[in-house]
Amino acid sequence: MTDGMIKVAAAIPQVRVADVAFNTNEIENIMARAEGMGVAVLCFPELSLTAYSCQDLFAQQLLLDEAEQAMLKLIEFSRNLNLTVIVGVPFRYEQVLLNCAAVIQGGKVHGIVPKTYLPNYKEFYEQRWFASSTVVRGGSTIKFCGQNVPISSHLIFCIDDVKFGVEICEDLWAPIPPSSLLVLNGAEIIFNLSASNDIIGKHGYLRSLVSGQSARAICGYVYTSAGYGESTQDVVYGGKAIIAENGRFLAESLRFSMEAQISVSEIDVERLRSERRQNTSFAKSMELFAPLSDSTTLIEISADAYRPDIAVPTRTFDPWPFVPRGEELDARCEEILCIQSEGLAKRLAHTNAKTVVIGVSGGLDSTLALLVCTNAFDRLGLSRKGIVGITMPGFGTTGRTYNNAIKLMQALGITIREINISAAVTQHFLDLGHDASVHDVTYENSQARERTQILMDVANQMNGLVVGTGDLSELALGWATYNGDHMSMYGVNVSIPKTLVKHLVSWVARNVADPVSRETLLDIIDTPISPELIPADKDDNITQKTEDLVGPYELHDFFLYHVLRFGFRPSKIFNMAKRAFDGHERNACYDEETILKWMSVFYRRFFNQQFKRSCLPDGPKVGSCSLSPRGDWRMPSDAVSSEWLKEISNLIAARN
Repeated sequence: MTDGMIKVAAAIPQVRVADVAFNTNEIENIMARAEGMGVAVLCFPELSLTAYSCQDLFAQQLLLDEAEQAMLKLIEFSRNLNLTVIVGVPFRYEQVLLNCAAVIQGGKVHGIVPKTYLPNYKEFYEQRWFASSTVVRGGSTIKFCGQNVPISSHLIFCIDDVKFGVEICEDLWAPIPPSSLLVLNGAEIIFNLSASNDIIGKHGYLRSLVSGQSARAICGYVYTSAGYGESTQDVVYGGKAIIAENGRFLAESLRFSMEAQISVSEIDVERLRSERRQNTSFAKSMELFAPLSDSTTLIEISADAYRPDIAVPTRTFDPWPFVPRGEELDARCEEILCIQSEGLAKRLAHTNAKTVVIGVSGGLDSTLALLVCTNAFDRLGLSRKGIVGITMPGFGTTGRTYNNAIKLMQALGITIREINISAAVTQHFLDLGHDASVHDVTYENSQARERTQILMDVANQMNGLVVGTGDLSELALGWATYNGDHMSMYGVNVSIPKTLVKHLVSWVARNVADPVSRETLLDIIDTPISPELIPADKDDNITQKTEDLVGPYELHDFFLYHVLRFGFRPSKIFNMAKRAFDGHERNACYDEETILKWMSVFYRRFFNQQFKRSCLPDGPKVGSCSLSPRGDWRMPSDAVSSEWLKEISNLIAARN
């Protein structure tokens, strides 16, 4: 301290969601700047290493591993600095994940403070990912980054004879903030790592909280919150840094700045001590609330217990994790169809709709959706004539798929309409000035959107609902035209992966369908998967095969299952895939190069196409994995895939 004052700073770094390397570099740059400014304690926002808005990515092993590696880097970077830095990091504590602040100085982690109050209302879902500090046993010391580190929400740190404590975001908003107890046990400054989004009027209320708590606790209060770079998927983080002392504001950041900021001021600790000594209510509060104490025993397991040189893997992995084997498959298929059809039946009953409109292409997905529709209508006792199946041949439609669509609709006894889209799309090309001989994304998406427009307008015409046909695998890859086949009024296949769609259609063919339908369904199963948006060859064969473009669905479904269900990192999934697709027991065989090639495609598309999943129509959850933004998967559209792709690149480099 100088003249009883200590220089503190609240930093708002630029961040990229889930890009730990980028965020770490930004933190180091600000640390270097703060050191040059003579700052004693520097505080960063909540979860600043990963970014706060990673959502379900916090279940990904890679992200958590990268955060721990980044901590090692920051620890080493701090070794020759006088600066004490407080960084937000996700931390794996025993069987749970904690939202923590790590206090680092001189090459050492001096303590880890977990968040106590986890908001789980309105736009916040933190209890989905994190556990509260209350799970930490008293006096816990954990091994972290090669060091024995105390972990508790009751830690108080002392630097240059100044004591400070830490709380995280929502802790401040609670009726009894942790900082109230910290100051009664000696803390003179409270640092708050936050990631509070901005809405109208909230900033004024926040300022009153910071001011009020610093006054009530007679302390310095250093608050910093996430800014530009955090996801703007549904909320905006404008960046707020506030330094207050006993009810007075000493420094504030510029809100909504797109540049990194450091707000710096000195807190007069001697003044605070004087105020406390004179305030008898403060002393009485200290008397009423006994000092907090933590105690625990750290038990270490000998490293000799693990011998990597002899730990040869023996476990096998199912190449089709979504598809059960043997007798279970039939029961599962029947159950899934019941779930799908009951979901649709409820929506029809709720809306009092007697008509559904569905595009029938002669492909797998629309076939399954049509079968669900007939099942739902049968359950409700409605005439199947209320199912309006529309075939919409275009430039890429082959005779095989067209004929299968017509035959299936006839066999099922639904209302059939045919609307050729060629003329409308050709006119659209003329309006756009697009050369129809150029088969690019405009050429393809114009057809998909024209078909969706027809379905929507027919539904309006007939007071019905458009039933969507897209499946889970397509959603994972973003293999859908935005506001084209991506959109419907109810999507019955949204939780069905492509590898399971075939089995569901096959089950209906074998167990439910009449002979005519059975023959048609089996031919549909054997038809190459294609959106049929590119003209066929001279022999009327499909030229645009989806799996040639985006990769084998059995690989993508394997990746998807282990990413969604367990959050495994790419290197682990790669090693599992090598064994799952080794050609044994009639399994498909893919070499390492092929697996890595399509794994890169999967992760790139999975991240880049999240915006399509963020606005999905309703649809029934069927299995343990779903991508509904209202159910299983909340991922920011702005999340960065670089860490995952980097690991895959390293795997590729290691092979070479």
